[in-house]
Amino acid sequence: MELKASKDIEVRFSEVDMMKVAWHGSYPLYLEDAREAFGEKYGLTYQGYLDNRFFAPIVDLEIKYRQPLRHGHKARVDIVYRPTEAAKIIFDYEIHDLETGKLCSTARTIQVFMDMDYQLVLTNPSFFEEWKKKWQQ
Repeated sequence: MELKASKDIEVRFSEVDMMKVAWHGSYPLYLEDAREAFGEKYGLTYQGYLDNRFFAPIVDLEIKYRQPLRHGHKARVDIVYRPTEAAKIIFDYEIHDLETGKLCSTARTIQVFMDMDYQLVLTNPSFFEEWKKKWQQ
């Protein structure tokens, strides 16, 4: 079963450069919004990590820009969870212009687990294993 969610966004003036194109640094925020929507839908929230005494920092971020988003554009960020045996959380993303349906951007993030002493955890925490079993991942 593929786990996916979507988040609609509107490009604000504060997110564009002098050409009125969404600044490249705005895209990680769009991805964050999608991760939060995914977490709410499937019960994998940042507060949940903390409640289980773990952090989940992003260690790899890849974004490919295909079509510009401009000030006022409405877009949809689609997020898909990619299962892995490793102690990682991998998401793929697509950002589509809502009016035209054009693919504007693709992205991937990889998160790892760290304990409260900021040490990398090399095996999946038990709460994450339980989450994976619940969703047949």
